[in-house]
Order: sequence, then structure tokens, then C-alpha cells
Amino acid sequence: MRNERMTRKMMCRLLRKLTALSFIIYHLLFSVALTSCYRQPSPTPDGWVPTAEQVDSVSFYTTHHYTQNYNFVVTADSLPLIIQQPGEAIGGMLVDTIRVHRDERIVVADIATFASDTIDSVWVQVARDQLTMGWLHEGDLLAAVAPDNPVSRFIDFFSDSHLLIMLAVVVLCLALYVVRRLYRRQAPIVHLRDIPSAYPTLMCLLVAVAAVVYSTIQLADPESWRHYYYHPSLNPFALPVHLGVFLAIVWALVVVGAATLYDVLRLLSPGQALLYLLGLAAVCSVCYVVFSVSTLFYVGYPLLVAYVIFALHRYFRHSRPRYACGQCGLPLRSKGRCPRCGSMNV
Repeated sequence: MRNERMTRKMMCRLLRKLTALSFIIYHLLFSVALTSCYRQPSPTPDGWVPTAEQVDSVSFYTTHHYTQNYNFVVTADSLPLIIQQPGEAIGGMLVDTIRVHRDERIVVADIATFASDTIDSVWVQVARDQLTMGWLHEGDLLAAVAPDNPVSRFIDFFSDSHLLIMLAVVVLCLALYVVRRLYRRQAPIVHLRDIPSAYPTLMCLLVAVAAVVYSTIQLADPESWRHYYYHPSLNPFALPVHLGVFLAIVWALVVVGAATLYDVLRLLSPGQALLYLLGLAAVCSVCYVVFSVSTLFYVGYPLLVAYVIFALHRYFRHSRPRYACGQCGLPLRSKGRCPRCGSMNV
């Protein structure tokens, strides 16, 4: 009987090691796939001398982050374009307009600067097709379009101030309700009655760090974020250091999120797992809203230090598993009856 128990215990340990090894291999393959998608730009030919028009185009691209042949998608209900030349509109002449509508794709055909225009000196000519093209102020254009790629559209969606305010209110109310219900039902919840796994705590800490790094970029170097908005990449090694760090944290959230889901489903019953994941989502949402907003007022930095100390203290003091079930190998915080197989561990 004792030999059979020892054999089962060794099999459980071997299974845990194989699972950990598979996660490591998956992470390595994932990292290799990310680094392999980076392509160095082709060098310019020796002796190449740019023309005055090319110099102006490069200068405009450096400050405005887009240039001719850049693709946008219309996000406003409609966008009026002047068919005539901008000089006629500046001079007060009557002009004809055409409109492009929401979700239509347009391309930058030409860019012109008029110093005599007191409203906006930069005019942009955009085209939907060969028959639909016209001019408008750059400010009117950028307020009604977004770069034509999914990453920029995602950034544009979550950068809406009205959305953030509404999201903050909804998240705080939902989080308070979920945490209160879970606490009353004696259900597991991160930081309070956590499961014996480090991934949920790590998930919350990564969300808090990501929010602080994002707000720091907005404060310290907003132009680099604006350039990333126009030219996004999912490869952290192809970006400046601060943007690469932020993107690496985002990828770490994806990996740790998958590991968290695996551990929650392994340690809890389906009903308890659903409640725990709801509580974890609520805590992560609160972390994102609180740290992203507080960092803009420089309060997020000491708050992050305090939160890291609190989260690590709660994990190492109350949640870190110190034992393993001798029957099924389930991590346990203390000796006693195993919640999975029911065997007694003394």
C-alpha cells in the first residue's frame, strides 16, 4: 500500500514537471515567433541626395507621423471634402464639397501648407477613389479618422475620454458588488482568500505596472506614443525601449492570463472557477483604472510600491502552498483533507 502511494506521488510530481516544461517550451516558441517578424529596413543607396520635395516630406513625417499614401478609415458620421484648391476656400470664394462616410477608407494624396490661413495652415488632400477626392484642414481630418489598422483602432477606442469615465464608474460599481458577494459566500478571491497559485497575484501586479508605464509614457514622451499610434507593431524588439517595455508587459499579461486560467480550472470546481475569475477580472479592472488615472497626478508611483508590498505579503503569508497532497499532488496551504480527492494529509 505504501509503495503504491509512493508511485502515485511520483507520477503526480512527474506530471507537474511535464506541465511546467510544456509551458516553458510554449513561451520560448512564442518569443521566437515574435522576434522573427522583425525586418530591418533596407538601407538607402550610397550617394543618394534627396530632393527639396523629399526633404519636406521627411520633415513633415517626423513631426506629423504620416505622409503621402498613408491610409485612414473614417470614424465620424461623414467628412466634407472641398473639390477646388484650398486657396479658393481661403480667399472666401464659393466652393463645392463632397462627403465620405463612416468606415470608408481614404488615402492621403497630397499635403500643402498655406501660411495665410489663420485657422489651420496645413491642408490635406485625401481620396476614396479616383472620382472622390478633395481637400480639408488637417485638424478636421485627424479628428474624424483613425489609422487603417486594427491596433490603432483598438488604441483609439480605449483612448476615448468619455469611454474611460464611463468605464471607471461601471468597473468600480461592478467590482464592489462582485467582491462583496464573493466575500459573503466564503468563495476564493484574489488577495483575500486566494487559491494556492502565484499567477492571479502576478496578473494583478502586471496590470498595475502596465497602467503606470502607459501613463508615464503619456506624461514623459507623448510624441513617441503618437508615432506608435500611427505605426504600431506587436514586436517589442522593434520599438524604443520604453514602448518595448510596455508591449512586453502586455505580452506577459497574455501568457500569465493563460497560466492563470489553467491553474484556476485545475484547482477549483467549474462554479467556483467562474466566480473566482469574475472577482479577478473586477480586481484587475480596478487596478487599471486607479493606477492609470493616479499616475497622471504622480500619485500612482508610491501607490504602486504600496500595492506590490501588499500583494506579495498577502501571497507569501496566506496563499503560497507549502504542502502537496500525497494522493493527487494538489498544492495545499496546510495539512488536512484534500479538497480534490478527499484524502487526509498529516
